[in-house]
Amino acid sequence: MLEIDPVDVSHWIGRYLYPFARITGLLMVMPLIGSRMVNQRVRIFLAVAITLAVVPILPPMPKVDAVSLASFIIILQQLLIGIALGFIVEMLTQVYVLAGQLIAMQTGLGIATTVDPSQGASVVVISQWFLFLVSLVFVSLNGHLVLIEILIDSFTTFPVSMQGFGAEQFGLIVRWSGWMFAAALVLALPAMAALLVVNLAFGVMTRAAPQLNIFALGFPVTMIVGLFVMWLSMADMATSFQQQMDTLFEFMKKLTLQ
Repeated sequence: MLEIDPVDVSHWIGRYLYPFARITGLLMVMPLIGSRMVNQRVRIFLAVAITLAVVPILPPMPKVDAVSLASFIIILQQLLIGIALGFIVEMLTQVYVLAGQLIAMQTGLGIATTVDPSQGASVVVISQWFLFLVSLVFVSLNGHLVLIEILIDSFTTFPVSMQGFGAEQFGLIVRWSGWMFAAALVLALPAMAALLVVNLAFGVMTRAAPQLNIFALGFPVTMIVGLFVMWLSMADMATSFQQQMDTLFEFMKKLTLQ
């Protein structure tokens, strides 16, 4: 008669449950897959498929009763680790959303808004266009595969245990968020500088000819100059995004080193 040991069953469940929690946390918030456009069932299916594929190569999991309080704490810790890693990558896409908002405010295109289906909020058209563009570049550069690879490697560099991300790791993430605003400002700086020159020129023209209708003439000119500068900057956007993505992945690897 076949006898089933409840302890062995509990350990077997934990071996799959703990990696599933970390992988699910990542898929919940990472770009594209974590958006509202992807059904929750699809994300769960992907999490299950990735878990079944990678569990055989993962290091041993802690032997804890699967229905105990300690197991529940481990699951929460792994979920937070996955969410933190996905949030870091999400900040990369938000760099371009923020840069689009800065450019739109300077060009007067901020009045043109649309609904972002991935977030369910109204954003300016330029930000939405940047978001679509970097999402395509992210997939074309296999960024999603590199992200999953880093997640799998994190089970070795940051093993599953009762200890999750502490104050030091979350402090690094908070300080890293300042990079998002700095990078967005750098991306928007060429357009902002060009439009500043245009506005100064119109200021001089208005001072020299007060009868000139600056509002009727300045608005279309700033829009055209802003769009032209954006068109010029498109050539280097893919290279810039790849460099930022490499920097971000290096930070993620540093974050998961225990």
